[in-house]
This record gives sequence, C-alpha cells and structure tokens, in this order.
Amino acid sequence: MIYTVGGIKGGSGKTTIATNLTVYLLQQGRDVILIDADDQESSTDFTSFRHQTLTGDLGYTTVKVTGRELNAQVQRLASKCDDIVIDTGGRDTVSQRSALTISHVYLVPFAPRSLDIWTLRKVENLIAEVAPFNPQLRSLTFINKADPRGTYREEAAELLRGSEYLQFLEASVGNRISFANAAASGLGVLEMKPADEKAVAEIKELCASVQNAMAASVSKT
Repeated sequence: MIYTVGGIKGGSGKTTIATNLTVYLLQQGRDVILIDADDQESSTDFTSFRHQTLTGDLGYTTVKVTGRELNAQVQRLASKCDDIVIDTGGRDTVSQRSALTISHVYLVPFAPRSLDIWTLRKVENLIAEVAPFNPQLRSLTFINKADPRGTYREEAAELLRGSEYLQFLEASVGNRISFANAAASGLGVLEMKPADEKAVAEIKELCASVQNAMAASVSKT
C-alpha cells in the first residue's frame, strides 16, 4: 500500500501523521519505507532523532526524494517493501502531484481552524486534476490537532463530510503535547514510555479507519 500524507496548508500536522502511521505499520509487522518528499525535510529530521534515540535497526528505511522523479522512484521501491508512506508537506508541489499519481491512499489532515478548512476547495481541485492519471486513488480526510473545547471540531467535520472528493473519517487526533515530545525523540506515540493512552488510542483508531476504508474499497471492486 502506498500512502501519501499531504494537503495545501502548512501546520496541519502532516509529518506527525506520516511518522505515526509509519510506526503503526511497523508494529503490525510491515516492512515500511518512509519517503520524505517535503523540502522542509521534517521526516528526515524525525529519522535523525530516531537514530540518536534507538540503537540498532530503526525499523524502517527512509528515502529523500522530491520532484518529478518521485513517481519513478516509488515504483522502483514498491517491490522492496510492504508499504510506502510519503510525507509531501503542506503545499501544492510537483512532488505531491507526482506522489498522487502512484498512491493508493491520499490522507489529508485538517486542523479545525477556518484558514485551514477553507483550503478544502483547493485540495478538491488537486484531486480532480490528478484523478485521470490515477482513478483508483482513495482520498481520505480527518480532523487533526483538535482542541477538546469549543465548536470548531464539529463545524469543520460538518464541512468535510460534505466533500464530493474526500471521504471523511470520524476518527480524530487531538492537539496533544505527547506528539511533539515523541517526535523530538524520533518516536511515535505508540512507542513512548510512559504512554499517553489517549494519543495512542487516537492513532490506532485513525490508522485502523484508514485500513478499513481501503479494505471496503477493495471489496467493492
């Protein structure tokens, strides 16, 4: 399975989702390659922190690839692993478009703030433009960095549920300090000790929701 985590707006937590998805897949016994396709190199930094924290095998292979060559590189790497997770960053780039032409899943986190949510139309336009090149692409969205108080989450969720191009996942991920603490050590929240049980439950629910959505898609075909 090839997962691309992306979007149009920065700051919605794409690298956090990409790296935690990678760790989740590792814990399922999958052989994973994490591709950093973001010029900010956040996933590369995460892996560097992981080198410092862990001794021995990191659990996954990381590759830095950007631009038009990403498509060809992913095709070559796909036969060498079970899953590929691509972190494309928060802009409409050649790298993101190249990734979407070969991905099975496009996972788009939205932070429940108005400026983030109003980029939805741009994301939908991007999906529509890529669709002729990859009609099997499944685009999924969810609320990330959700605050425990206020009505922002439900208002954002209602807007996302109405999208013609993205399937909304009810699983949401909270705005928790444990994600930043884990990332600073190159770890997923599933690996942190002591564990933040709420963060762990959120990541497990989100990743399971993604897998269930893909399984349902396959069964329909």
